[in-house]
Formats: sequence, structure tokens, C-alpha cells
Amino acid sequence: MNLPNKLTLVRCILTPIFLGCMLIIFPYHYAAALLVFIVASLTDYFDGKIARKNHLITNLGKFLDPLADKALTTAAFIGFVRLLPSRTMPWALFIVLAREFAVTSVRLLAAKDGVVVAASFAGKLKTVMQMVAIIYMLAFRQACQFETVRAISGFVHWGSRLGMALIWISVAATVISGIQYIWQLRHYFKETTD
Repeated sequence: MNLPNKLTLVRCILTPIFLGCMLIIFPYHYAAALLVFIVASLTDYFDGKIARKNHLITNLGKFLDPLADKALTTAAFIGFVRLLPSRTMPWALFIVLAREFAVTSVRLLAAKDGVVVAASFAGKLKTVMQMVAIIYMLAFRQACQFETVRAISGFVHWGSRLGMALIWISVAATVISGIQYIWQLRHYFKETTD
């Protein structure tokens, strides 16, 4: 249990706190959720940086890091389904979850052969795109709590549209990275005979 893995565990612990801040209504709860999310996201940045710099990459880290990322971003999408007045948000969540189940299944097949699949560049890009969309939406929702901001012409309408566009861009990145993972590991689907 080295420092990078401890940081990953911190991210796992912060995830339910983040979701609670999103869903439990109290003054500035979006700001609180945003703060927790940013701290959790920073642990993702630093655990990888420290692991690479100090040669502390472990199989536990390769397994736990993407799992912690998935838990954090999926929690945000679950919160958005509950909080956003959008009929497309459940579809976005469904696509993200379907991709995560598919990739996790392939990872498990690889694990049977003792292979731990590390996050690819496309997977990391997907995570970054999701985090950008989530940070924007939380900041936007908090800004909408202020009457003076809501009074700005077109702020709510166009701000909401931009947020949904960012979410769907992140969903597209999620699908592309999922296809890449499955294609890269497609040989695990081939049946073997003794």
C-alpha cells in the first residue's frame, strides 16, 4: 500500500461524500460537491504522477485507479440524472455504464491470464473529458442559485445547452475509448480448446 495507492483510496472514500453533496440540498451544496470533486480529481493526477516518477506502479494500482475513476465520474452522472431537467441524461448514464461494464468484463477476462490492463491514452482522455463536463455543470448549477446570475439574459438557457454538449462530448469519448479497449483485447473472446 504505497502513497499512490493511498491517494487512490482517498478518491474512493471521497466519492460517496461527493454524491451526498450533490443530492442533499443545503446552501451551496453544488459548490461543496465541486470542491470535493476537484480534490478527488487531484488525487487522480498526483497518484499517477508519483507512481510513474518513483516507479511505484503496482498491479493493485493498475486495478484500483481506473475503478476509482469510474466510481467518481459515474456518481456524478447519477447525480445529474436526479438533478438535471434533461430527458437525455438517463441515456448518457446508460451508455457510460454499458461501456464500463463491457470494459470491466474484458479486464476480468485478461486478469484470468494474469494480465492487468492499465488505462490507455483514450481511457485517460475520456476521464479528462468527463471531469471537464462535471466541473462545468457543478459550477453552472451553483451559479444558477444566485438570482443576479439567473437574471442575465440567456445565461440559464445557453449555459445549460453548453453543459449538455460537454456531457455528450464526454459520452462520445467514453464510447470511443471503450471500443478501443475491446478491439485491443479482442483475442480474449476467442474460444480455446485443449
